[in-house]
Amino acid sequence: MLQLPLGVRLADRAVFESFVAGANSAAVAHLQALADGRIAGATWIAGPAGSGKTHLLQAVCARAGARGAAAFLPLAELRALGPGALDGYAGAACLCLDDVDAVAGEREWERALFGLQREVEERGTAVVYAAAALPGALPAELPDLASRWAAAASFTLRPLDEAGQREALQLRARLRGLELPPATARYLQNRYRRDMRTLYGLLDTLDTAALQAQRRLTVPFIRAVLARS
Repeated sequence: MLQLPLGVRLADRAVFESFVAGANSAAVAHLQALADGRIAGATWIAGPAGSGKTHLLQAVCARAGARGAAAFLPLAELRALGPGALDGYAGAACLCLDDVDAVAGEREWERALFGLQREVEERGTAVVYAAAALPGALPAELPDLASRWAAAASFTLRPLDEAGQREALQLRARLRGLELPPATARYLQNRYRRDMRTLYGLLDTLDTAALQAQRRLTVPFIRAVLARS
């Protein structure tokens, strides 16, 4: 059973099967084991924007939710609601807390996070934290929480190289019933920012346009669509 705060949705394609690991195979294998219940405890995922942190956390929840209660909590979105937004999630078998750096250094939020961490330890369940940096780089106010974060199994995600980006784009396209030729993927890389958030956003736009026009994703078609957007 998956638990989500009001107004939060999981991306329908954010599963392990749609994630190209590239140099991050150790992190992916660890998170798959955690989602399957083969390991527990705390895990920390660090990496720049667009490296796949949110995708992986949602993939953990999607898989873990099939065998018990799992919760995905995007702290940057929940910050305005205050620490009470975490109430009711301590009993989940798997907690995934995204954008921890959005609330790190705020004492009341850290108290709430420490309460969740202690519950995880007492129950022997799992929690996954994600932030742009590893725990030691965050301005934690509570030493006990900082020490627990530091003791978590930690992984730093590396962005995909050019070949990995093309593989990820083609995989995402296939899952949508589209065929993205390698030359077309290269065109997107050469003309637009090379981060997966941008490239996936472009693919979303092209997916809609291709469906409406019943066209293949050729370079001329892409050039015409994106010139209008």
